[in-house]
Amino acid sequence: MIPRFGQPPHSAPRYRRRPGAYAILWRDGRILLTHQQAPVPEFQLPGGGIDPGEHALAALHREVAEETGWTIGAARHLCSYRRFCFMPDYDMHAEKRCQIWVARPILRLSEPSEPGHSAHWMGPDAALAHLVDPGSRAALRGFLARL
Repeated sequence: MIPRFGQPPHSAPRYRRRPGAYAILWRDGRILLTHQQAPVPEFQLPGGGIDPGEHALAALHREVAEETGWTIGAARHLCSYRRFCFMPDYDMHAEKRCQIWVARPILRLSEPSEPGHSAHWMGPDAALAHLVDPGSRAALRGFLARL
């Protein structure tokens, strides 16, 4: 069974399914997170929605580049989870199916192109403390336990 985070829907509102791909980017004992300034400032695993017809791995590469400016390689699927949440930037309630991948950051090509995003390297404890999403924290804890 896939783990679930957030309150499940009981009635209205209608939750729309939103698949996404997110990365744990590990390099030299540190993790690369993205900080999203709006609508609510928060640190996140880099990644985001998978567009219709797009492969999860292609979405992962695109989203990581947009949110961090980095290219990645050697991506492998770690886990998946479901998260029920409100997405204010899209004005919708979503049932997010989050795929978590582990990848190697290869080269920083630019600043993030996604407005309001910035890239931040952190040690494992700081990354766990800064991640708001409980599913992302659980995935990162699971990854760190395997090191």
